[in-house]
Amino acid sequence: MISEWFQRVGSSVPRGFSRYFILELLKKTPHTGKEIIDYAVEQSNGIWKPSPGLIYPLLGRLLDEGLIEETKDGRYQLTKKGKETAQDVDKINDIIKNQLDVLFRLGNVGRFVAMDLLEKISSLGSILSSNVANMTDEETQKYRKFLEEELKKINEKNSKKKGKEIRID
Repeated sequence: MISEWFQRVGSSVPRGFSRYFILELLKKTPHTGKEIIDYAVEQSNGIWKPSPGLIYPLLGRLLDEGLIEETKDGRYQLTKKGKETAQDVDKINDIIKNQLDVLFRLGNVGRFVAMDLLEKISSLGSILSSNVANMTDEETQKYRKFLEEELKKINEKNSKKKGKEIRID
């Protein structure tokens, strides 16, 4: 099972990754499409070479969703909505990292569960992110409320165990 998973995704970037890579990169500073491609190649030591056929249509979708905007000099930067989305992704990443840390401590069984969980999260994240633009404001608020309630449950559980809390801002 795990080897099948690695065969499917081991040599490629997981579905939906490019979207979050771009949002994460644009949190720091505006970039052109070419700079995004060059940075991906540099950071992956040449393992991932996203094509213009991947990056530019994705930039177009992010523009349509209102997550980024193009500056006068042809660079792309996050909008307010894009910054909020990137912050939400950061919160979810923190939750997942905490959960995976516990699973990896459980040895081989925990690793198996973690790999399965990662695959499911990746699929779910791709589905949700591709549908966010089509969600009504009411649906978006329900989804946000659900995530905040789940984060609250995790915070309560973690605070009992460690005395730590993941903040919801």
